Amino acid sequence: MPPGTRHQGIGSLSPERRARDLAQVAGASVDVVVVGGGVTGAGVALDAASRGLSVVLLERSDVAAGTSRWSSKLVHGGLRYLAHGEIGLARESARERAVLMGATAPHLVRPLPFLVPDAAGRDVTALAAAGGRLGDAVRLSVPGGRRSLPATRRVRGDDVARMTPAVRPGGGGVVFWDGQLTDDARLVVALARTAAAFGARVLTGADVLAVDDGEVHVRVDGADLSLRAGVVVNAAGVWSQRLAPRIRLVPSRGSHLVVPGERLGSPSAALTVPLPGSRSRYVFALPQADGLVYLGLTDEPVDGAVPDEDPVPSDAEVQQLLDTVNQVLSSPLIRDDVVGAYAGYRPLVQPQAGTGPGGATADLSRKHLLMWDGPVLSVVGGKLTTYRAMAEGTVDAVVARLGRGTPRTTTARLPLVGAAPRVALDRVPAPARLVARYGTEAPLVEALGPALVVAGRPETVGELRFAVRHEGARTVADLLDRRTRIGLVPADRERAVPVAEQVLSAEL
Repeated sequence: MPPGTRHQGIGSLSPERRARDLAQVAGASVDVVVVGGGVTGAGVALDAASRGLSVVLLERSDVAAGTSRWSSKLVHGGLRYLAHGEIGLARESARERAVLMGATAPHLVRPLPFLVPDAAGRDVTALAAAGGRLGDAVRLSVPGGRRSLPATRRVRGDDVARMTPAVRPGGGGVVFWDGQLTDDARLVVALARTAAAFGARVLTGADVLAVDDGEVHVRVDGADLSLRAGVVVNAAGVWSQRLAPRIRLVPSRGSHLVVPGERLGSPSAALTVPLPGSRSRYVFALPQADGLVYLGLTDEPVDGAVPDEDPVPSDAEVQQLLDTVNQVLSSPLIRDDVVGAYAGYRPLVQPQAGTGPGGATADLSRKHLLMWDGPVLSVVGGKLTTYRAMAEGTVDAVVARLGRGTPRTTTARLPLVGAAPRVALDRVPAPARLVARYGTEAPLVEALGPALVVAGRPETVGELRFAVRHEGARTVADLLDRRTRIGLVPADRERAVPVAEQVLSAEL
């Protein structure tokens, strides 16, 4: 298949394709090698492949194995950026949110109301109303923004009780809207598969050992191989300094707690409570389709080198999150209500002057950095919401360097695998939950088996089989921690392991 031509199949990352791609990569010469399989790397691979460049994506573990699966699962419009006066970044975020909701991944993103109750203080809701209306103005100024979300509004006490039942009675509140991802890891999988549909070779379990004047040395499945690249794009996030030591990062850790939705009255809106002492930071209680609620988000500086192991919320972060949301609850949450927790690292770029390692990471800009070092182009920083814009700028620089490839991207109009207009998604003959995760592919997933992986949870064995056959899953962790998110509740994960092992044994 010629580069830049979309295959009419489903962009399958099957075991057979991985073996074929691995055999073809050894000793090959390609236009672009992308290092890192998070949302940024997968977005760069898709943009480059869709412009006609030959692409190899190398990820040492699994797609979405790092920061990209530890987010709040939101597609932000940039209200916090407005609070810091970063109007351009807020407009970029609002534009990219509209692109995801309207064109590239409408099956994965839905409108979510955020409720700020008067119980947090009338001065707080007044500020939230002003910020929400400013966000509305920004949204109306970008293409596709007008129809993407409802407007900010004030609500009455009975609306508060209906949307967030656990809030103390009395008073109304303010509701603003943003976008919520069904799952951040599923977005990354969709990007990688769409890139594969355009001819990109996606290799997980591929550890890049060194880059020497365009020669990329890799260890895959215990064997060493090399390939040549016109450009190496370093999209390794908080680990980018391993390939580009001159980059200066100020990583921070963001943590979330997982609680049963019924403990908060099964809310339909994201409860929004300001962090004490801050006018721009909030703790959110984010309702999920599986009946859980994610409570976040902290912003703690990380000292020293970022380890390879998954981060863990500190006791102080757990207490901070509980204490903040408990300010407005009738029945306070306690630690025994927490059934899981997760944390991720943000690859924040140290500014040239001003806030440094000793400052507050919450005040650092979420702008991204592009930096050349020989044939290596590093792209680091930014936000999940703006991955496509980051990828576009990165590949613009690659095309200019190589002197080939389509000069302009088409990714703002390019649907990811499973995507379709909302009216078409509503007609897909499959359960709504599967449509929200797989889009038009939901009937294929349903046909692979309706049996539940774990009693009391919605994930099916068909989802695990589909993950192995078409989504590049090769391990229990791939299945339970990324293709599905059963692993966010450790007790459920333990019960699911035998089923995942059985599926892997049968499929591989």
